Amino acid sequence: MTHLEYPQLSGLGRNPATPDDLLVRLAAHAAGRHGISLRRGRLADPVVEALLAHGGGESAIHLNGERIFTRMRNVIAEHPDPAIRYAYANFVRDLVDLNSSLGIESLEETFGERRSSLVDSPDPKLRAAVADTWADRPLAVQLRLLADPDPSVRAAATLHGHPGVPAEWRERCLTDPATRVNVARYVPLTVKQATELISSGDLEACRAVAANPELPAEAVELLLESDDPQVRVAVAYSRHIDADTRDRLFALVVAEAAAGSIAAYVALSWNFDEPGWLRAVPITERLAYLDCPHPPFRRVLASCRDLPDAAWERLDNDPDLRVRRYAAARPDAPAAVLERLVRTGGAMFHIRPPIVEHPNFPRHRLRAFADDPDPHIRYIALEDPDLPTAVLERLAADSEAFIRRGAARHAHATPALLEQLLADADPEVVDEAAANPQLPLGSMRRILDEPAL
Repeated sequence: MTHLEYPQLSGLGRNPATPDDLLVRLAAHAAGRHGISLRRGRLADPVVEALLAHGGGESAIHLNGERIFTRMRNVIAEHPDPAIRYAYANFVRDLVDLNSSLGIESLEETFGERRSSLVDSPDPKLRAAVADTWADRPLAVQLRLLADPDPSVRAAATLHGHPGVPAEWRERCLTDPATRVNVARYVPLTVKQATELISSGDLEACRAVAANPELPAEAVELLLESDDPQVRVAVAYSRHIDADTRDRLFALVVAEAAAGSIAAYVALSWNFDEPGWLRAVPITERLAYLDCPHPPFRRVLASCRDLPDAAWERLDNDPDLRVRRYAAARPDAPAAVLERLVRTGGAMFHIRPPIVEHPNFPRHRLRAFADDPDPHIRYIALEDPDLPTAVLERLAADSEAFIRRGAARHAHATPALLEQLLADADPEVVDEAAANPQLPLGSMRRILDEPAL
């Protein structure tokens, strides 16, 4: 039995209103255990006992830390079944072996030592995990990691710009094959250092140098003739090149992408770097980029907050959706601009915060979105917490399953509407309806009393 086969059980398991006695019953079903594993907050002791009885070590993986009370932590620690006793610890250890981790707290809990002691573990994979997850480590700890004999640990220690590499360590890290590419992305480089990295024959190092925001103008000149699309795009973002050179570089990459180059397409479409330096230049210089043909520059401009009204009018009507979204994030964005943006570009709920949560968004207009022919716009109406029942019922009968799922999550869903959605053909709709805290207790019990269960 899986949560997809019995979505009503999975939904009940994660429903915050499901009482403990029903959670105990749900623990006997795999789908119910799946839902319970997604619940927030602590689980009552009887629920934990039921999970251990029916789910064994698989359930025990999710039973640790603040998720359970002290008595059950002790029960698990002393459990006669090693699959239960060591379930969470083995899970964390497996992640470490796979060069991953849940976080520094999980490492401390699993290995029974403070993070300052884990730095000296004989296991290089554990030391690398500490370097990867202990973000606010002191300088003394960072220096120990930078000097670690294992290259994977040194690489993990330099992966991020914070806590960074002290000036006296830069040369050493730039010549270390394990850390060279990481460090070349963010430390200030001398012309000599940049030249050596560019001429090393290491393409990844060359790309890292090209993306370095602190790159001196002389080093940028050395990259101008690169035929790598990623390098070309990175150089095109530089403050040290003129508009004609920038246009030439972008044109080369665009032409390669049009000819079928995957590398060129990736360089244009999956490049998350931006010309952030533009935010720091005088406003008169920044405003010149209103006419820049390359959207990343207009996006950075739109992320500023000190532009004149005429500039905002241009940016609010920019052909690039992301430029319009950046502009709409300003505190004084007009309500009409926000509504128009959502109607033409969607709410983009995967980007936080969505435009509909802007303080100036006309939330009283949300229910009007329910009549839009575009299903993605209709979905936005569900952001209205006071959506009339008649409108919610219409959305709950929509042909698009993702809209019905949204209706099943709505805080004003009536018991009758949730009963309707529990019979939906889409299992995810059923799951959401069963997880809605407005679901009556009688409906919860009826689900568990079904003969098939």
